[in-house]
Formats: sequence, C-alpha cells, structure tokens
Amino acid sequence: MADVSIREFAGTLKMPVEKLLSQIKEAGLPHTDADHLISTDDKTKLLALLKKGRGGEVEAAPRKITLKRKSLGTLRTAGSHGRGKTVAVEVRRKRTYIKRSAIEQEAAAAEAAAKAKAAEAEEQQQAQEAAPEPAEETAQARQEVQEPAAEAPETADAAQDAAPEPAQPPQQEVDSARAAKTSAKPPAKRRGRGKTAGEDPVEKRKSHLRPKAPPQKRRRSIHVNDDFVLEGGDIDDLGRGRRMGRKAKPRLASQHAFEKPTEFISREITIGEANTVAQLAQKMSIKSAEIIKILFNMGVMATINHTLDQDTSTLVIEELGHRVRFVSEDAIEEQLAESIAMDVEEGKTEEPRAPVVTVMGHVDHGKTSLLDHIRNASVASHEAGGITQHIGAYHVETDAGMICFLDTPGHAAFTAMRSRGARATDVIVLVVAADDGVKPQTLEAVQHAKAAEVPLVVAINKIDKEGIDIERVKNELAAQEVIPEDWGGDTQFIPVSAHTGEGISDLLEAILLQAELLDLRAYTDVVGQGVVIESRLDKGRGPVATVLVQNGTLNAGDVVLAGHEYGKVRALVDEMGRNVKSAGPSIPAEILGLNGVPEAGDEFVVVSDERKAREVAEFRRDRHKESQQARQQASVESMLVDMGKDSVKLFKVVLKTDVRGSLEAIAGALAGLNTDEVKVDLVASGVGGITETDAHLAATSNAMIVGFNVRANKAARDIIENEHLQLRYYNVIYEVIDDAKAVMSGMLAPELREEIVGVAEVRDVFNSPKFGQIAGSMVLEGTVYRSKPIRVLRDNVVIYEGELESLRRFKDDINEVRHGMECGIGVRNYKDVQIGDKIEVYETTEVTRSL
Repeated sequence: MADVSIREFAGTLKMPVEKLLSQIKEAGLPHTDADHLISTDDKTKLLALLKKGRGGEVEAAPRKITLKRKSLGTLRTAGSHGRGKTVAVEVRRKRTYIKRSAIEQEAAAAEAAAKAKAAEAEEQQQAQEAAPEPAEETAQARQEVQEPAAEAPETADAAQDAAPEPAQPPQQEVDSARAAKTSAKPPAKRRGRGKTAGEDPVEKRKSHLRPKAPPQKRRRSIHVNDDFVLEGGDIDDLGRGRRMGRKAKPRLASQHAFEKPTEFISREITIGEANTVAQLAQKMSIKSAEIIKILFNMGVMATINHTLDQDTSTLVIEELGHRVRFVSEDAIEEQLAESIAMDVEEGKTEEPRAPVVTVMGHVDHGKTSLLDHIRNASVASHEAGGITQHIGAYHVETDAGMICFLDTPGHAAFTAMRSRGARATDVIVLVVAADDGVKPQTLEAVQHAKAAEVPLVVAINKIDKEGIDIERVKNELAAQEVIPEDWGGDTQFIPVSAHTGEGISDLLEAILLQAELLDLRAYTDVVGQGVVIESRLDKGRGPVATVLVQNGTLNAGDVVLAGHEYGKVRALVDEMGRNVKSAGPSIPAEILGLNGVPEAGDEFVVVSDERKAREVAEFRRDRHKESQQARQQASVESMLVDMGKDSVKLFKVVLKTDVRGSLEAIAGALAGLNTDEVKVDLVASGVGGITETDAHLAATSNAMIVGFNVRANKAARDIIENEHLQLRYYNVIYEVIDDAKAVMSGMLAPELREEIVGVAEVRDVFNSPKFGQIAGSMVLEGTVYRSKPIRVLRDNVVIYEGELESLRRFKDDINEVRHGMECGIGVRNYKDVQIGDKIEVYETTEVTRSL
C-alpha cells in the first residue's frame, strides 16, 4: 500500500487531524505536519499503540480455561412390594486447558535452574577432590544426583510431545543406594559418618534438590495439543502431584472393589395371589433365569412374564431358601373402603330419597312409550327401529314426589344391560302387553327381579286394544310365582294404556306406595357414590359416562374413580342436557372428564385427591391385565390340545359402537353364534368412531369392520378402499345378527348328499372281445346313467365302487336305460361280476348349510 499524507489518513479514519497528530506524537513517530507522508510500518506502530491504550495487550487471551460439565441420570433400585425405586444421580466433570506459552516458559525456567544446579554441583566436586576421599557411598550418591539434573533439558523438550508415566523419583534411588552401601560398612565408619552427617555439603545439596522433583513429574504428565495443553489423566492427579512431596502414591486400578458375598442371605419375601417370574426375581435379588430353571425342574414351562399362582410361588421361594409372607393384594381397595366408611360414621344422618324404578319387559310391549307419556316426551321415535338400545335414565316430578326411571332394552341381546338395571334399582315395573301375554324376555325380567330381590309392580299395557285378555296375563305370571294382590299375593297389577294415558296415575301411586314400604334413605352430606349406567366416547367431549348417584352428593370438580378409569368432573349434565352443579341420591347425570370410557355397571366413588384415584385405578388395571394373561394362557393351552382336531374357521370382526352397553350386547350375540366349525373372532372392539388404527388392524387380520351407530373418518375410509375391506354400518341389532349368520353360514363346508338314481340286477354274464366281461342286467329301480358313478353290491354289501365303461341295448351305445328295460353293462377295471349282483347308480349333490 502506497504512503499517504496524515490529512488523507485522518479522513479515512474519520477523525480530526489534530487528534491524529497527538496520537502519532505519543507513539514516538517523527511526523509533525498534516502534509507529512506516513508509511505502512508507521501505521502498524500507531495501531499497536491505540490497541494498548484501549485495554490491555494486543493479543489478550486467557492462559487457563476450566470447563465444568454436569449430567443428570437415574439409578433404579429394588423397592417394597416388587416395585422399583428411581434415584436421581448427578455426575460432575471438570477439565482444565493451559496455554502453550505458559508451559514453554515454565519448561525454560526449569531447564535454566537445572543447568545452574549442575554447574554448582560440579564446582563443589572439584573443590573436594583435594580433600581426603569421603565414604564410597557419598560419591555414588553425588553421581546419582547429577544424572537426573543433566537429563532435565531433555525432559523439558520431551514434555511437549508426549506424557509418559512418571519415573521413580531421584530421592528414592538415593535412599536405596545409601541403604545398600551402609549395610556393607563397619559400625565404626557408620558412627563416624553419623557425627558428620549434618555437616556434609553433599547431604545439603541432596536435601536442597528434593523439593525440585515434583516439577519434573508435572512436566512429564502434561499432554500438548495444537493450541492448548490438557493436563494428563485426571485433574485431581495434577493437584495430587503438587501435594505429594517426597513419595508418589501408586495409581489405583479403575475397578470396583465389590466382592460377591459368600454367605447366603435369607430374606422374607412378600407375595400376593398372583406374581410374575420377573417380580419374584426382583424380590429375591436373583436373575429370572434361575427361577425359570427351577420351574423347568418342577415340570412348568414358564417365561419371564409368566404369572404364577400363590402355591407355585411359595414352592419356588422355599426351594431357594427364603421365607414367605402372604399379603393381601386388596389392601389399597380396603383403605379406600375404610376412608368411605369413616366419612359415613362421622355423625351423618340419613334422609329419605326418591325410588329408582326400572322398566322391564318384552320387546315392543310399550315400555318406552309408557315412560314417554309420563315424561310428556318422545324418545322411542328417535331410537333406530323404534326399539330401545340404550339405558335411558330420567327423573320426573309427580304430585306425590320424585321418581327416577331407568328404561332398559327388551331385546334378547341386552341381557347384561337389564341385569345392571336390576342391580341398581329399588322397584321393577314389569310391562306386559295385554294382547301378547308373557314372552321370553318377560320371564327373564322376572328372574332378574327375583335374583336381585327387588319388588315387582306389573303394568298390563295396551288395554285400549280390542281382544285383550288380562286374566290370561295373570295366569301366565302366576305360573312364574308372581301372584296378584286380588289373588292373595303381594304383587300389584295395574292396567294401563300408554296411548290414552289410562291408569298412569294409578301406576305412579303404586310405585310410590311400594317405595314407602321400603323406607328408602341415603346420606346427602358424604362423598358421592353410585353406579355407571352407560358410557360412550363423544367426539367433541371425550369420554362421557351416565351415572346414577346412590349415596352422597356428586359435585362438579370432584375427583371420581370409576372402575379402571378416573378423572376430575369437568361438567355435570342432567338428562335434558343442562349443566348442573351437583347431583344428589337417585339423580342420574352425565359426567365429563374421565381419562377413559368406564365399563357399564362399574361402581364409582368420589375420592379425596387425584393421586389416590390414580393409584387405585392403576392397581385395578394391573389386576385386569393379569386376569387377561391368565385367560390367554388357558386359551393357548386349549388351542394346543385342539391342534390334532379339524381346524375351525374364524369369522373375524372389528366392532365399534356408540355406547358401551350396545358393544356388550352385540359381542354377546355374536359369541352365541359360535359352532364347532365356525366361530366369531372379535379382533378388536371399542366405543367411538372407526379410526385409521381400526382399518389397519382389519387389513392385517383380514377382518370385516362393523360400525353400530358410528362412522369411519376420512383416513380410515381411504385405507378401507385401498385394501378392499368390508365395512358395514348398522343401527338395529337385528340386522347385525342376521348378516353375521349369513356370513358364517357361507363359511360352513357344504353338506354332501348321495341320491340313488337307479338299480340294475345282473341276470347273466358273458365275455366281449372288445370290452371284456359284460353283465346282462335288468333295471329294477329308477334310471341307469352311463356318466354317473356306480357301486357293485353282493348280498347288500358294497364290494366295488367305480364307473361304467359301456352301456348298450341291442348292440347300440346309449346314455341311459329306464326302469323295466334290459341292458348290457360293462364295469371299468372290474372282472368279477357274478349273477345276482346288483349295480347301484348314484349321484352326489352339495347342499348349502346354514346356522
């Protein structure tokens, strides 16, 4: 770059000329005028001055950098009841980097010090050569001291390339040499040496050199990289090297010092009713393979996830030398029951509550229509096919008080739903059509009422029709031990008409009278308890459960535990769709906020906090999973037993419904269609719409997808179309069962039926040069066909089955010979036809079977 004037340079720097001249003067440059030229070297000097004036040296850089790293981890240890405990572990690491220049300066200083010491030692040695020769070991010790001093420069240079293991310190060599030489000398010399030991100049030099050994070790333990130097090994080794003084401690091996205890430790092992192999191994602190080996010797083939009963677990534990202590697995359930009981015992009083009435009866006998007239609403018209497929829960206000009604389906497939209704009710209203009489579901409702020990009130419906016979209904029910009051029994019979409303008020009075006799009471100021009537998965609101409060009060915001599910009640909705803040005894309501869809019929309870609810729910879920594994194991064993038998064809179905009750009803109805040849395999079932997962599962298992009051989303429909899967929608349970029957009937192997179409008797036998043996026969029955299979019978015993080779009449080949005509028959590959044999012609037809 060419020289420029100071004025132009100031313009480039955008600063006043006077200020630039003052800075040039401070830098010691000879320029004093603005027109003087400044060279590149002068600019460099000026720049160095400016940088120094602004703060420190030009190349200010840290000489030593320390990095600290911290990592978090977990360590799992065994805990009580077979549950592991997780402990947080924090690991801290520290690493130090040192600038190369600092190490080089230290190495140069150490080299200069070593040279000075070597020169001093040489001068003292020359001075003592004129004096009397001291002991032999003194000279040898002096030589050993000089050797490491002379090697110091080489050690400093080698420290930059590698970090070898530290050599033995010079002091140790001197001590060992002194010990060897002193043991060989006479005692007198040792005593004389001991008097002058403190005045020996060599000993002074040796003691002077001892503290200088550690710097050589530090230089030898330094690793040099391109820019920085990392202290070799661990940082603690460097600090320990400075603190060691005279002796270096040996480096310990990086192995743990744990030794397996030789003495056997007998433990007390707590087990429940069912335990897996992995849980037992963890409790006994052994490997699962040892337990599996013991079970194998006992004749039990098990895996790590195999569930063992209490007796087998006891044998395994005692075989390994431990003690057994049995614990109740229902302890957490018992604690929950005790907390609820304590809440009731705190001086609370019971108050009268409304009766819960379940309406039962045969399908199409008018149960829902009867309730509609009571509620002044229309519900049956909204149900598909006009039949009730869900449990409807309503409470109505009457002049005499409030009544809660549960409307159950009447179809045969909904037995479980009617059973749940019977368990949750106080009074059962049995609806019987006056023109139809007692039907199968009517008898079933009577059996449910007797099993639940619930009083009956019989409502004889449809009395507005012509041709009714009320006495016939009474006689049929009396045969089932349901005796009317006017016959001396204890059951009220009320004639009603859901169409005209006749007898409705009498029915309500009869229900309230029966409830008054029962003296129904419940606590209102305790935690809410009840039963789940129905549950479903709502697309917009999530899991929704219809519950009936039986005791206490359920409030919005309470933490509810229902079966395997739990959650906080985000909303409380009555049967009219209105949000309410609380629901008391005998009040049905819908709750939102559970983490899953509970099973219909599960009991629910309000718990104090969400943690306790989660623990109980997880416990129940684990118990349910264990029972499922036990059932699967039993099914696998039965499958192995049946392997030698004929294979069973499976009708695979993926079933999705809108509510849990319908799911149970359809699954039960499909299971009832199973035969020895065809069975329904329910691959997956659930509540809610048909999703992409369901479609993938159906494609993998080649199953038919059945949607009951639900639909498939866009992603699922695309998969179903691409995989050519069967998807069927239904809204009436009759159609589901009928179609399943048709599909399963098509999977049945057809039945083969044989029909005898003709019988001919052999009258004579002669030989033909072309066809061999020919039987001259007379057709006794039916028609003999040339193309159909035949049997040869002798004394009504089949001796040959085959086919005809020729059929002739008057030397003409014909296809059939009718009854009463003679013909010549040639049997293919059979030459033992005798007079009196009968030739039977038959045909085989396939007949389609049905369930």
